[in-house]
Amino acid sequence: MIALDASALLAYLFRETGHEQVASFLGDSCLSTVNLSEVIGRFVRDGHDAHLVLKQILATSIEIVPFSPEQAALAASLQPQTRPLGLSLADRACLSLAMQRNIAAATADRVWQGVQAGIQVIVIR
Repeated sequence: MIALDASALLAYLFRETGHEQVASFLGDSCLSTVNLSEVIGRFVRDGHDAHLVLKQILATSIEIVPFSPEQAALAASLQPQTRPLGLSLADRACLSLAMQRNIAAATADRVWQGVQAGIQVIVIR
């Protein structure tokens, strides 16, 4: 199982560099609802209907995981080390999901390589 950052899923959906790697683990992946909102927001920005995009994502094999109080605390604990790297709450939500489940996190953001969260970070490009 791999926790997807919005950037990784968007790279797959838009067939950007690294999309092949995301495709290889898409069938065994999960996505925080925080990152789900980011993905849907990207499509809304282009004029797509949010509910239609949600329906299409829910039809995939990606497990959608509600952002929990435990994940919120984990995300907050990452703030001191990730703020200098420019990571957002959504980035920390993905990392906290991976930490909670002790799984890898996949992202298109190279800056994540500097995060020490006790999990594997897969940078797709």
